[in-house]
Amino acid sequence: MRVDVPYDWPTDEASALALQDRLRPLADHRGPGPGHPRLVAGLDVAYAGDGRGTGDLVAAAVVVIDTATLEVVERATATATSTFPYVPGLFAYRELPALVEALRLLRNTPELLLCDGHGLAHPRRFGLACHLGVLTGLPAAGVAKTPFVGAYDPADLAGTRGSYADLVDAGETVGRVLRTQDGVKPVFVSTGHLVDLPTACAQVLALAPAYRLPETTRQADRLSRDALAEAAARPDAPADTVEG
Repeated sequence: MRVDVPYDWPTDEASALALQDRLRPLADHRGPGPGHPRLVAGLDVAYAGDGRGTGDLVAAAVVVIDTATLEVVERATATATSTFPYVPGLFAYRELPALVEALRLLRNTPELLLCDGHGLAHPRRFGLACHLGVLTGLPAAGVAKTPFVGAYDPADLAGTRGSYADLVDAGETVGRVLRTQDGVKPVFVSTGHLVDLPTACAQVLALAPAYRLPETTRQADRLSRDALAEAAARPDAPADTVEG
């Protein structure tokens, strides 16, 4: 899969903020996005250490799922050392370089990217899912385990699968708090690029028939952790791998 990065990765907070401001208008949250995608990719990153400093080992994983069978079509990983410090709201810059390298290894181009993170539900309305969508030109959404910004009324969220409440920040609906299984904690869905919120939530539900997290997230999380453990145990191992 081809992914062109037409700029240098920022190395300081000022340049990172400026790039967010420049790219934010390019994110299209209207969608509607793919109604019935066959191939959906999950993306996740695992960190050595506390995940806050530069020079930490990171492992990015991309797992492409066949939505008809929920089987894995292809896996790719890339390891690197973080070059951007931990700054709230700029976490994407710690993950993007390795994620882009993993995406470049794919032979199949997904129809939708589901990131372990946020999109519109971000202080400057440009989270990881927005950046990846704009960069790749693919529909993208964020599926997070915890909220970053916004609040919701728990009374609006029933305990049954498929129920949801609006996630609201500064008077703007920035995502949905979505219950994927009866009686389990919800996930936090927000749009990234070229997909609307109802479509993003429908895809998350379709990919989560039995567990709280969609299969894309479950598989990518496991793969990123395995890749990190292998890289830490074998510093001379190949940094990038693909399987599928």
